[in-house]
This record gives sequence, structure tokens and C-alpha cells, in this order.
Amino acid sequence: MPIPTMSKAKKYYVVWTGAKPGIYESWAECQAQINGFPGARYKSYESKAEADKAFKQTAPSFKPGAAKTSGSQSIIKRIPKAKSAIIKDSISVDAACSGNPGKMEYQGVWTDSKEQIFHQAFPLGTNNIGEFLALVHALALCQKKGWNYPIYSDSVNAMKWIKQKKCKTTLVENQKTEELYEVIDRAEKWLAENTYTNKLIKWETEDWGEIPADFGRK
Repeated sequence: MPIPTMSKAKKYYVVWTGAKPGIYESWAECQAQINGFPGARYKSYESKAEADKAFKQTAPSFKPGAAKTSGSQSIIKRIPKAKSAIIKDSISVDAACSGNPGKMEYQGVWTDSKEQIFHQAFPLGTNNIGEFLALVHALALCQKKGWNYPIYSDSVNAMKWIKQKKCKTTLVENQKTEELYEVIDRAEKWLAENTYTNKLIKWETEDWGEIPADFGRK
């Protein structure tokens, strides 16, 4: 009597971040979407229904670089972004704060050489405000100089505020922060009245280390 063979269960692969996000019915098709794609996110499921439901949601959270398994033996993995992806001809900005709020400063540097392009300091502020003002300062400077360099920031909040054209800080406005709020008002006014073509790019600290504009106080 022939020994029955166990057929391998079919899996469905959800690709949230890849060359072409979607649901794929083979590992080979999934690989074609994630291989060489920075920050690719994907996971396998044992049924089409599970995969359909998962694809409609955001990618599950997980520790970078770690595989994760569940009862369905699903796999999820984050592919690190290669340092070769960093655009050398670019500007990097960052802020630092001694206490939050506290004495705050921000700067912009050339990404490749780390040579400082601009620097500002205030007696009282927050790190998020500094990150926001650093981006606006870089954008305004690029417009003035006719530069179209990409600008790196490691602050998701600051980049969001730039898109919203509003510094959504909760810092109390008083005599100590009066000068800072004047600068914030000018920054918001600049964003409201100007356009820019510079790309704002998230600096991937996890993969690339600290942003070149970092003040080195961590």
C-alpha cells in the first residue's frame, strides 16, 4: 500500500510595503515585490479570508529585523534600508533641547560633510518646535539660494506639521516664549505663502545611525 504524502498547506502572502502592495498566492510572487525594496513589510496567512482582512488594515507592529510567528505560522520581517540609499547631496536638520521644554537649538548641515549651514538657539522651547523650525529654515534657505536639495529629518511630527503648515505645539505662550512664538508665526506665514519642490525625507535612524545634524547629546 503506498504511503500517502502530506501536501504542503497553501499560503497567501500580504505585502503592505513593496514594489506593488497586494495579496500573492506564492512565495516567489511575494519575493518579487519585496527583494531589494527598502523597508518592505509582508506576512503570510493560511487562508484567503485572513489575508483579505489583513490587507485592509495596517501592517502589524513588530520589532525591526525580527521574525514573528503565530499559530498560523505567519512570517513578518522588516528589510533594513541600506546606507547606499542615503542621498549625499542633501541637507540634514535636527534639534536639541535641555529639558522639554528647556533651552532649545536647531541646525542644518550638509549630509555628506556634516558642515554646518545654519544654527539658531532659544532660551525656552521644545524639541518638536526646533525640528519644525529647522525644516522651515532649510526650505526658506533653499528657496532663497535656488537649491533643490532633498532635506532629511528624523522627526515624523515635524514633517507632519510642515504638511499641515502649522506648528501644533502645546508650549505656553508667555514672556519667556514671546521671541520663539514670533519665529513660529513667521515660519507658518512662510509655509502659507510659499511653495517648494525640495523632497522632505525621513532619516532612518534605526538603519543609518544618528542623523548628521544630531547634536550628540543622547
